[in-house]
Amino acid sequence: MHPLYAQVDRDACIACGLCQMLAPELFDYDANGIASYTPDQNTGSISLTPAQAILFKKAFSRCPTGAIQHSDQPFEPKEKPRR
Repeated sequence: MHPLYAQVDRDACIACGLCQMLAPELFDYDANGIASYTPDQNTGSISLTPAQAILFKKAFSRCPTGAIQHSDQPFEPKEKPRR
């Protein structure tokens, strides 16, 4: 099995709740209901275990906006906005 990394595009999330309902071990919400991938604080830097991958694929396939993303390599760190 190839490594699988996950991340939520929080700008694309519409807070529908499907990912957390389908994979509560992997997704959680902020005060506004926007999802994030919890095992690595939404950084996409730690590969999923085989058990996590099964749950992840269920949530990924049902996300109505495509906010849940995956890759076979770690995601690049996102730059923090300048102030």
